[in-house]
Amino acid sequence: MTLKELEKRLRTLEDLEAIKNLHHEYIFRLLNRQWDEIVDCFAEDGMANIAHHGLRKGKAEIATLFKERISKMNAGKWRDAHFVVQPVISIDGDKAKGYWLMYIMIADPTTGNALRWTQGRHDCEYVKVDGKWKFKSVKYTRPWPIEPESLPKD
Repeated sequence: MTLKELEKRLRTLEDLEAIKNLHHEYIFRLLNRQWDEIVDCFAEDGMANIAHHGLRKGKAEIATLFKERISKMNAGKWRDAHFVVQPVISIDGDKAKGYWLMYIMIADPTTGNALRWTQGRHDCEYVKVDGKWKFKSVKYTRPWPIEPESLPKD
């Protein structure tokens, strides 16, 4: 293996870890209700399509989504925890694509006991901006996988 090939492999591994860290930071900030910091995870022309909230384009619309819609969902009714697992990420230079499974535990706010769990999927595109990875797009689908009876028939 040449030095150039080793450098490319190392850069890919570093980019992969940076993308994973971006996604983990996004989830941490979501749970911590840090709306401005969540918006900073997106590129200027980023997009978010979160469950039933519809497609939002650009940081201004994404900020409105998180600050005016998601922030008010179920306020005080319960607590939740989000876990993203099993990332599958492919990197191509300063762009990348990936998908993750996300589990959400809804808990009673007074006891912390789990009330229910849900499963969904994050489909993402990433872009490196000024040397830092950002979301180009995030799509959250729930429920996932789609129930077999709702799949198209052959």
